[in-house]
Amino acid sequence: MTRSRFFALLIVATVVSLTALAVTAVGSVTKRPTVSVRNSSLGKILVNSQGRTLYMFKKDSGRKSACTGACAKAWPPLRAKGKPTAGGGASASKIGTISRSDGKPQVTYKGHPLYTFQNDKKAGQTNGEGLTAFGGSWFALSPAGSQVSGNSSHPGGSTPSPGGSGY
Repeated sequence: MTRSRFFALLIVATVVSLTALAVTAVGSVTKRPTVSVRNSSLGKILVNSQGRTLYMFKKDSGRKSACTGACAKAWPPLRAKGKPTAGGGASASKIGTISRSDGKPQVTYKGHPLYTFQNDKKAGQTNGEGLTAFGGSWFALSPAGSQVSGNSSHPGGSTPSPGGSGY
């Protein structure tokens, strides 16, 4: 191998390595945390990377989700690509995953499977707080991993179904 060819290969290898490093650095900087904390009318609550309220389902038992089918359409499970991460105020040691019935992971916090609510149309809304639907109650979670309220925010502890689908 000639000296000039050796240097050309060395330069190519260096450029490829630096490019890979730059892509990794940019990806880690722009990746938003899976679970963070936000102030709300309920106090400090857990939110997803879009600022949407995260809920626990009291019907879940242990580390198993009881929300599938129509329930999972109204209350979409929080999923993460790769390892879920903690943002400001959330505890990384409390974040984990479970395997849902479809075999795909769902993010948990202090062992509670996490969900969003389809009637929370924008960040900061807590329309699912205290609802009773699909055989159990739904509550936003505090940074400690506990329900933020024991009281229903809706008369009778339930609400009309989103989109008329009926719970």
